[in-house]
Amino acid sequence: MHELSIAMNIVEISTDYAIKNDSGKVLEIEIEIGELSGVVEEALDFAMESATKDTACEGASWKIVKIKARAKCKSTGRTYELDSLYSACPFCNEYGHDLIQGKELRVRSILVE
Repeated sequence: MHELSIAMNIVEISTDYAIKNDSGKVLEIEIEIGELSGVVEEALDFAMESATKDTACEGASWKIVKIKARAKCKSTGRTYELDSLYSACPFCNEYGHDLIQGKELRVRSILVE
């Protein structure tokens, strides 16, 4: 379950931010997660409960902003949304593309007291 290590890293980033801003309490954490990142949201929810216990993040609310997967076709140069890494271009039905977005996993914002 790699979500626990992700949750622990989010808590570490948020706690460090709180300390740098002379705050002892994190109120809210906003996280961006790409649709193709491989993160299971339910598992991350569960892991966050454990990871925040007895930290500056305990009791903080957190929001997930989902990032749609988008690719650029190598043949046509057009961009489109992807359902999976193995989706064909809807314009030419070829499979060669460059992923533009969809694998993100980052802390977008932290609100401290």
